[in-house]
Amino acid sequence: MRVPRSFAFVDLSGFTRFTDLHGDDEAVAVLSQFRAAVRAIASDVGVRVAKWLGDGAMFVGTDAFSLVEAIVSLQEHLSDEGLLPVRAGIASGNVILFEGDDYTGNAVNLAARLCDRAAPFEVLATVEIAESLPDDVDARPIGDVEILGFAAPVRVVRLTRTPRPDAAAEVLASA
Repeated sequence: MRVPRSFAFVDLSGFTRFTDLHGDDEAVAVLSQFRAAVRAIASDVGVRVAKWLGDGAMFVGTDAFSLVEAIVSLQEHLSDEGLLPVRAGIASGNVILFEGDDYTGNAVNLAARLCDRAAPFEVLATVEIAESLPDDVDARPIGDVEILGFAAPVRVVRLTRTPRPDAAAEVLASA
């Protein structure tokens, strides 16, 4: 059965090096903070954590808008907490609901590959995702990108939260 879904993959950049430098106990502490943030934010915006991938996660949502909000919020939260930077990839499309609890199809594969291509602190998405953005999220075109495993280049955008005009005033007022 094919269903329309949006997918995001996130990955803690530099986790392997962090583990090597700081040891397993500190790595587990970072993973615990990461997973707690993922669960809280996903729940707040109504998307599901489909699976954990070591130092990453796969999200699934019924709409791109909520998924983008989750990923951008997660990125900001982890940055504010001083945790490792996150990179992410987002794509939508009709996929096969496989055995009732998993998904397979181009949108899943593309979101994963976009995450692989993203730099630390970067969220890459297909251009179609830019049609369903929260008001404070900006999509900047980066062009047609060759993606491993895909026959044709994919039109990709970089998503960033745009600062609210009143944010600077709030910071100054609280100082």
